[in-house]
Amino acid sequence: MSENVVHLHKPNDPPTVLTVVPDAPPARPVPLWVRSGRAVKAGVTHERTKTVVRATARHSLYTLNGGRIVARRAWDGRTGSRYERMIRAAEAAGNLEAAEEWEERLQRFRAARHHRRMDLLHSPVEAAKGVAVGAGMSIGVLVALGVVLAISTGQVADVVTPLSATIDFIALLIRIVQIVWGPALTIGPFLALLALWSVGRKQHAAPAWALPANVRSGEGEPITPSIVVKALRDLGIPALRKAIQEMGDAGASMLGPITIAGCGVEVDVTLPSGVATNEVQSKRRKLAENLTRHEHEVFITIPQAARTVRLWIADSGALDEPIGPSPLTTDETLTADYKTGKAPWGQDLRGDAAQISLYQRHLLVTGLSNQGKTASLRALALWLALDRTVQFWIADLKGVGDWAMFDGLASVLIQGPTDDHVIQATEMVEDAVEEMNRRIEARRTDPNAKFPPLIVLVDEAQVAFMCPAVDEERRPYGGQRATSRYFMAVRKIHNQGRAVDVLMWQGTQDPTDQNLPKLVREGAHTRASLALGTESQARMALGDKAVNGGAAPHLLRQGLDKGTLVVASDGITIPASQTSITVRTHFIDDDAAEAVAERAKALRDGVTTLHAIEHDDAHDPLADIAAVIGDAPRLRTQDVIKRLSALNPSAYGEWSPVDLTRVLEAASAEPYKSDGRMVVGRDRVARALAERDNGDSASAS
Repeated sequence: MSENVVHLHKPNDPPTVLTVVPDAPPARPVPLWVRSGRAVKAGVTHERTKTVVRATARHSLYTLNGGRIVARRAWDGRTGSRYERMIRAAEAAGNLEAAEEWEERLQRFRAARHHRRMDLLHSPVEAAKGVAVGAGMSIGVLVALGVVLAISTGQVADVVTPLSATIDFIALLIRIVQIVWGPALTIGPFLALLALWSVGRKQHAAPAWALPANVRSGEGEPITPSIVVKALRDLGIPALRKAIQEMGDAGASMLGPITIAGCGVEVDVTLPSGVATNEVQSKRRKLAENLTRHEHEVFITIPQAARTVRLWIADSGALDEPIGPSPLTTDETLTADYKTGKAPWGQDLRGDAAQISLYQRHLLVTGLSNQGKTASLRALALWLALDRTVQFWIADLKGVGDWAMFDGLASVLIQGPTDDHVIQATEMVEDAVEEMNRRIEARRTDPNAKFPPLIVLVDEAQVAFMCPAVDEERRPYGGQRATSRYFMAVRKIHNQGRAVDVLMWQGTQDPTDQNLPKLVREGAHTRASLALGTESQARMALGDKAVNGGAAPHLLRQGLDKGTLVVASDGITIPASQTSITVRTHFIDDDAAEAVAERAKALRDGVTTLHAIEHDDAHDPLADIAAVIGDAPRLRTQDVIKRLSALNPSAYGEWSPVDLTRVLEAASAEPYKSDGRMVVGRDRVARALAERDNGDSASAS
């Protein structure tokens, strides 16, 4: 009996479907000619093949071109072609005097050559006579020697012994020549080819692609006249290229002597007629690359000679090496002299020490941000601080502590970037104007009056020029108009300050007409610039004359040429006929600067630095008066009030001489007259403070 099976659930899985995928067709075989082509291409383009081809071509062309060079030299030595080339070169350069001189030399050469040729007409007869006479004399001497020998030995046969020996010696020489002659004929051509190869190798007489890798790259390649002329020829100036081609191989006549100058070489180039110096200046990068140098390793300046450019070409990589430390940090006995000394600022491109005089010179240092402006400016101030007679009033409108080491050196030290700090800096400069006027007035009374040098230094001065704050009379502190307080104070110091040794030093960045007005930048006697962005900024920083003469701070490399300055000043030694000099400044870090500042403080009796910051409402007028007087034996009442106002504007900002007198009279330290002016005596204030403290102590007990 069969049983039927009933499925209660319908299967959900779909039936399995087998898909038959046909086999992929077999890959078509690569044709033989394709495989052969790939193999040939791989073999031809392989680096080893390229090396072999280069070597074969190089050494073959060394020999071929060496023969050409030797033939050219021989032709030049036997003919007047060299003189003719020099004449053409002088004419192409427009130098008629040189052309006439070379023409005279050519005439003398031709006359001497004619004389030698005429002598050759008589030389065969003279040579024959000379040979006959020489042979006769030689035989006579040998026979006489034989007679002497025969007399000595008693043998008559010895008379011909010397003559016989000479004949045997001549026969030996002939035999040697016969033996050597065959191999010499075989080896001689190879020796000649080797000599030609050596000449070609020394002159690199092969295409650039065939030369060794180090020669192709030009790494460390010495600067020679031919390299300079070729670099000038390939500048892309049609008139210059045509003139050099007309000069032939004598294009080097444009060049003066190539002299070693520090870590490079220097050469003057007299340009042909029709080529302007600014055309070469504008091609600085291309010229540098033609000389296998980077742009920053070639400097082009304009000497006094007409149509002449002076090239300074650095050794490859030399300018990327750091210079040594500052003498300020290595010589602890070093001192400064404001009037006769020079600050050790760094090195010029020749590697010589770059020293600058700061005597009665206003100073401006500018450049892009983070290029070493503050460090280069601070290095000068640190050196000058070693002269104990120099006073400093400093406003650091960056306020990050770059000038903190001058606390105890500077009489005034303002640090901060806010409008309040700009106001304080402006008042500081205005106080310097009043001090300048006081000195001028004293000089009128006593023409022989002497004053200590006062350096008024504002770092980040662009902050002051761009400050929007105004005073109670609506006069702006910043700006570049006649109403601007900071601008006008700086202008007044520029106009008359140097006569009484009140000097304005400013550091500013990224100059524009707005943050560095024209009248201010042109009032500085020493103008220095680090790397800048454009030529127009370079003209703002250094002036048109310096830039037209070759100064190019805008071509310095931002970030790579930190501390490198282009300086225009009569206080630093600038090569003759140049308008500027490039200086790589010594870097003095904060720790070293602190050490130098401590040495400067040790030379002084002590300076109480006035910090223009606000205090709490709690104040002690008598103690504050003693603090602002500092170590001065006496101070004018007006100066005391100004310093008190800067010390605590909220407490003393509205003070008048009456308020000051009231406090001092109450303490029995009233002001008195000195040289016709009301002053406050340090000793009186100190005595009043001491008596008050003693009284307070007695009351407490």
